[in-house]
Amino acid sequence: MNVLLVLGHPENSSLCGALAEAYAQGARAAGANIEILRLADLSFDINYPTGREDEPEEADIARAREMLSRADHLILVYPNWWGAMPALLKGFIDRIFKPGYAFRMHGDGSWDGLLKGKSAALIVTMDTPAWVYHWIYGRPGINAIKKATLQFCGVAPVRVITFGTVFNSTPAQRAGWIERAHTEGLRLAEGVPNRTERLRAKAASWLRAMRLQFYPMTWLAYAVGAMAAGGGREVLTTLLFWLGYAAVFLLEFATVLVNEYFDYESDRNNRNFSPFNGGSRVLVDGALSFHEVRQGIAFALGAFTLCSALLLYAAGATGVGLALGAALVLCLGYTAPPLRLSHRSLGELDVAFTHSFLVLLFGYLLFGGHAADSFPWLASIPLFLAIIPAIALSTLPDRAADLAAGKRTLAVSLGQGRVTAVAMVATASSALAALVWHAGTLAAGAYAGISWVATAHALWLLHLLRRYRVSAKNTENAGSSGRINGLMAVALSYILWFALIPFLNML
Repeated sequence: MNVLLVLGHPENSSLCGALAEAYAQGARAAGANIEILRLADLSFDINYPTGREDEPEEADIARAREMLSRADHLILVYPNWWGAMPALLKGFIDRIFKPGYAFRMHGDGSWDGLLKGKSAALIVTMDTPAWVYHWIYGRPGINAIKKATLQFCGVAPVRVITFGTVFNSTPAQRAGWIERAHTEGLRLAEGVPNRTERLRAKAASWLRAMRLQFYPMTWLAYAVGAMAAGGGREVLTTLLFWLGYAAVFLLEFATVLVNEYFDYESDRNNRNFSPFNGGSRVLVDGALSFHEVRQGIAFALGAFTLCSALLLYAAGATGVGLALGAALVLCLGYTAPPLRLSHRSLGELDVAFTHSFLVLLFGYLLFGGHAADSFPWLASIPLFLAIIPAIALSTLPDRAADLAAGKRTLAVSLGQGRVTAVAMVATASSALAALVWHAGTLAAGAYAGISWVATAHALWLLHLLRRYRVSAKNTENAGSSGRINGLMAVALSYILWFALIPFLNML
């Protein structure tokens, strides 16, 4: 392993200097090839005059960049002054991590980190108590280097080791810190990332692939149906309830993985991805392999099948089996062949239907309700309408990538302006339905009390949609709307009222 150690303290004979030397000794003992840059010995302008890629450079900066290019692992040793790194180290970073070398920006605001494959560690001394720096100040200096610089440029993982407080430390404490730095150098024998870090990264990748931010709404709708048929909150403590939700959860997990797998081409070309659209990108980023995703799909579907068999045995209702079968076909059919509903401008309706009518009906049937009853259908209508704005809007940032991949979403078929109009009509319709359901005590009063919050939120969303539609007219021919995270957050939070209020009323 090639290691570059950068001592960012202006004085080589400092505590940081001793920590750097101890780490270097440990790294050599671990078999690493280590090069050391002591910034105090270099001659360069710490200012960042223009940032041009072709800007003339001092010999020391050019040599430092060559050393960084050779390195597999980067160590930065520096003191934390006024919450951040010394000016010398900040200037060095400004001069080294230039566009075209460390990262590349695109016209749409996205970027590529060009230092992928490298890892790093920060060894930081400070006078601020660690808990104050972490919990009160939010680790500003460490975040600036770890997240806004190294991870931005593709460097991962980035380890952080802090020592302090320095000003009142004893010689014995400082000796212990130096020994700790030596031990950290020895850890390079385990590789970077080591086994623990690889397992942690893999677990994080699976959590990312699951897209857990979208599961709570499904749980609420399922719980509403179950409580309506089962007599209230008591059903929430039953094994049958949680076995039923396990089936729902596993099918949703399988669905997001299937979407990830079959939407790869669109996701790969999508520059407007966000937490709300464009998938989890675990395949695009290489965090998970195609083989691993196929294994995840097989596991989720196998576990779903087992849960379904147990549910059919426990509930013994034909309607439950039909609901599970319909859910399997419609959820996987969103992107998987032969249905591929998302490629036929039907994916948005599919998502709205499965996350409202189907999941609520499943909970209702599981606890003895009948499909002919009015409750599950009436209770689902406002929720169905409330989901459409968010799911329709989520296709807009993906429009160009979906069009290139042959995927005919609503955004591809209708364009930005018409999709926004659909979202506006659905928003107004859901708010009107909420008012009518509240006033008429429809669906057993599930929507009682929703009128004020839903109406206020709907007016806010309609205002944002109208403003966005006006701006969309200027970009209709651009092929993509860009990211709309703020609008998506408002549209997604709007759905919450149509699941949470019925849930609370059913308790």
